Amino acid sequence: MKVSKGSYESEISKAITQWEKDYLGRGSVSVKTDILRDMVIVNLQGILTRAEYNVCETKEGMLTIKKTRSELVESGIEDLKNIILTITGEEVKSFHSDISSRTGERVMVFKLFNDFEKNI
Repeated sequence: MKVSKGSYESEISKAITQWEKDYLGRGSVSVKTDILRDMVIVNLQGILTRAEYNVCETKEGMLTIKKTRSELVESGIEDLKNIILTITGEEVKSFHSDISSRTGERVMVFKLFNDFEKNI
């Protein structure tokens, strides 16, 4: 039986949420994953704590939070790549991520070696 694109997206969202809880100690409020050509785009809402929002009120504080959060995610990159490989069967070529200190949203982009959407 062929697995639908939506099923892959849902499974990736669940796995990344679980990774956040296990690795970072807390999960985001909501996660939405989209598969587009050779990319897996993950949008995570509500990742900052109330204290982090307060720290982000200054430019220095915002840069500190962004740097710290980025380093935390980067330190777990192999786990994240394995999640994508396990679910899709595709290897990750590159990983890109950014966080908005204003909205508390993180975007992760996994660039794959192949056009996974075409193969679904």
